Amino acid sequence: MKKDILASEDFEPPSPVSGLGEHKVESGSDSSPEIKENPKIISIQKAPHFPRFRCSPRTAAFRKRFFPEASPTEWNDWRWQLRARIRDIEALSRILTPSEEERLAMTPAGHQLPVAITPYFASLLDRNNPFQPIRRTVLPTTAEHLSSPGEAADPLAEDHDSPVPGIVHRYPDRVLFLVTDFCSTYCRYCTRSRMVGHHGGASTNLARWEEAIAYIERTSTVRDVLLSGGDPLTLSDESLAWLLSRLRQIRHVEFLRIGTKAPVVLPQRITPALARVLKKFHPLWMSIHFSHPEELTPEVSQACERLADAGIPLGSQTVLLSGINDDVTTMKALVHGLLKIRVKPYYLYQCDPILGSAHFRTPVEKGLEMIRGLRGHTTGYAVPTYVIDAPGGGGKIPLLPEYYLGREGEDVLLKNYQDRVFHYPDSKGHSGAGKRVEAVA
Repeated sequence: MKKDILASEDFEPPSPVSGLGEHKVESGSDSSPEIKENPKIISIQKAPHFPRFRCSPRTAAFRKRFFPEASPTEWNDWRWQLRARIRDIEALSRILTPSEEERLAMTPAGHQLPVAITPYFASLLDRNNPFQPIRRTVLPTTAEHLSSPGEAADPLAEDHDSPVPGIVHRYPDRVLFLVTDFCSTYCRYCTRSRMVGHHGGASTNLARWEEAIAYIERTSTVRDVLLSGGDPLTLSDESLAWLLSRLRQIRHVEFLRIGTKAPVVLPQRITPALARVLKKFHPLWMSIHFSHPEELTPEVSQACERLADAGIPLGSQTVLLSGINDDVTTMKALVHGLLKIRVKPYYLYQCDPILGSAHFRTPVEKGLEMIRGLRGHTTGYAVPTYVIDAPGGGGKIPLLPEYYLGREGEDVLLKNYQDRVFHYPDSKGHSGAGKRVEAVA
């Protein structure tokens, strides 16, 4: 099938400030060429109908109480959400009661991952319960300052597999393209906490992008490019369009992926305009980071609907976290809720051993327990693949409960989800296989 090529000239190169960050935020209006009109002619153009952005009663009440100066229009503007993020203990104390652990952890800590929470996501946090699962995912505790054996700043050895800045090339046919180091909200267990959030903004580094694209162009084995970071959806529509356009021109790149948490923590980012931009670059897939069923709000549902309606297949990536989502009831509620908003549960990750992550990590047996509690007890579409991203750069290794028990003669022994054992005839897999079956007259 012939691949349509979009010329990069169709999109303006992103300016050095076209990304949105801590200090540099572009205006909400898109630039367009000046049009000289005949004053005697009034052009009437029917605008496409898009539903208004949903706002749950809880979120609306939170806005009125803690951000009364923000109009509904401002609240639903993703740029406003970025400007108004909660980033220090003073701002946090205005909307909830920090525990002593949280307060101590939010004092200046040098290299530690910064705190940043969008007002929208802050509206979901329990004001008085520091053990609320989603509150624990975004607010630090002093446990982050404790390093345990086996932990490392770069446990997956991504830097070792980086041939040029911004590219991680671990698997033969695909690369990870780290397009920004900025996120709207920082997860406390972030695999890339060593590199995200420390440079003050998300300004586009065009020279670095060009070097990464040049590497992809000259590496003909690469057929799949995953944009990650940081969060690619914190870039402007113009920057994303330019970047995706450049990648689409590379003939051996067959499809593109975006890894993001924006639909969860910044659902206002999924505008009709963004959906139209992304739709231009099919086949385009998106992996969204979900942690807990409390994240499945009306706002998030609409964001995912807009992406799915634009023809973008959606998959979830969930990190298994102690005391947050490590029981079967919670995990089942999450995966069922995801299917309802057209997101396929894709990966369940064992938490990576980054520095200060021991309080988040579960035993591997707990992950196997999650899969046993899902497989056979719900639809297969709801069962993610449980993987460990092997320390040292070994890549993703899938793990399954013991469904294969071995052999008995020429039969394979299998255990189902009810722990019942079944025999499957597998003579061809046995060393003495190949008996001739005589035809019956």
